[in-house]
Amino acid sequence: MYEHLKIEERGPVAIMTISAPKSLNALNSAILAEMGDYLDNFDCHRLRCLIVTGDGEKSFVAGADISEMANLGVLQAQTFGAKGAAVFRQLETLHVPVIAAVNGFALGGGCELAMACDIRICSDNARFGQPEVGLGIIPGFSGTVRLARLVGMGMAKQLIYTGKPVKADEALRIGLVNAVVPQAELMDKAMEIANQIAANAPLAVKAAKLCINAEWDMDAEDAIAFETAAFGRCFTTEDQKQGMKAFLEKGKYEFQGK
Repeated sequence: MYEHLKIEERGPVAIMTISAPKSLNALNSAILAEMGDYLDNFDCHRLRCLIVTGDGEKSFVAGADISEMANLGVLQAQTFGAKGAAVFRQLETLHVPVIAAVNGFALGGGCELAMACDIRICSDNARFGQPEVGLGIIPGFSGTVRLARLVGMGMAKQLIYTGKPVKADEALRIGLVNAVVPQAELMDKAMEIANQIAANAPLAVKAAKLCINAEWDMDAEDAIAFETAAFGRCFTTEDQKQGMKAFLEKGKYEFQGK
């Protein structure tokens, strides 16, 4: 179906693998278009979690495709940046949680892609960085936005101003990733978390993601009110009624997403 994406489904979990091995999975317009199309058509009713990874053991996504960017003019560059930012925003706002399984290099656009996901698991050979200033540009796929939110302004400025990458253990220390595992265990760990998510009430998980994302820029009172409203709406669902009933009766309910 796609030239640069491999799509697999394991029960309620989908896996999207970016596959452009000659360029270490660097993102170009064609790959971004395929990602956007897949996300546009993602079945959030049937699928409950998405894992994003890169093909091979060397690279998650090595960056954006420099060969495509080298001769862009101002408007062309803004269009390219806006396309990448829009696709990453699709991931960030997808109605199901998204897990980045980061194998190897996650530089530039690759780091930005990982940051657009809800959870980041990486292999012990992973490298993260925003090296754009060494090419005369800045992060263009929302990297200056998300990095500071994840690791704090001071660390984000250091990483972006120096362009120096960090290893997996340092990425964990600064809060850029959730866990580091051996390379051979990466997808198993990502699937373990995905299946834990998929076992829960999907409408509740969706509501939780919406709240966490939306409340980030709100003041405390507005955020609390937003959460309270979402909490109340959960009580209109069949999953809430049956889930609590099963709990009280010491039984088990398989959530239906209703």
